[in-house]
Amino acid sequence: MNPLTKVKLINELNEREVQLGVADEVSWHSQYKDSAWIFLGGLPFELTEGDIISVFSQYGEIVHINLVRDKKTGKSKGFCFLCYEDQRSTILAVDNFNGIKIKGRTIRVDHVSDYRAPKDSETQRL
Repeated sequence: MNPLTKVKLINELNEREVQLGVADEVSWHSQYKDSAWIFLGGLPFELTEGDIISVFSQYGEIVHINLVRDKKTGKSKGFCFLCYEDQRSTILAVDNFNGIKIKGRTIRVDHVSDYRAPKDSETQRL
């Protein structure tokens, strides 16, 4: 599925839940209640971990970040996995950051259910 289509679908789902007054316990977010990880896609390639933390820390304390980079060049591949200290922050981040533009690029923000941080040095524990 096209990443921008996924952005649109997530935003529509959130809007429908608000209109229907869906309780937190039955929201689509509840299936991710055991994971404090989110996926960020479509990021501008020049963003650093510090830039991403500056933006996404608005909704909670970030404890891990894995900005995926090309192994040969070290350049960002434009996507990232981020872990909040509190899982409730993931809902705020997905609801408020999905579909925003950063440096002219529409980013996708979504929950991740079974992410395991790599054991190598590319993941930063904060």
